[in-house]
Amino acid sequence: MDELDSAIVEHLQRDARQTNRELARKLGIAPSTCLERVRALRNRGVITGYHAAVDLRALNRPVQALLSVQVRPLSREVIEGFKTYAAGLPEVLSVFVVAGSEDFLVHVAVPDVDQLHSFLLDRFSKRREIVNFRSSVIYQHLSNPVTTPLGPAE
Repeated sequence: MDELDSAIVEHLQRDARQTNRELARKLGIAPSTCLERVRALRNRGVITGYHAAVDLRALNRPVQALLSVQVRPLSREVIEGFKTYAAGLPEVLSVFVVAGSEDFLVHVAVPDVDQLHSFLLDRFSKRREIVNFRSSVIYQHLSNPVTTPLGPAE
């Protein structure tokens, strides 16, 4: 990734809907060069897709929580099965397989705390492989809209 590639990626993360001409103008390059570079970034797997950011409140999902989940027995089959199960639930935004005392972090968004409680009772309490779970309600969620390359570790 050179500086131009990094600038293209940064601009597209801020606004993926801009036209190739607009992007080229902002970067001070020819539209054909810009298009070539964007295609190369996609082909190299740097740009993996485009998405629309949504407001969870507008979707009646203002309450977010992180669920720490411990499963047993620890086996590939159990881990893959739970990962697939959790990722398929409509309340789930993300599933992270982690190291440490818990095996998963599951990010959910629901209409209210009562729905979170029902989700935990109906979807997690009945799963045989889950031996423990804890929930942490998220008061505020900030994320960086732009991911930039990091230099080599020193």
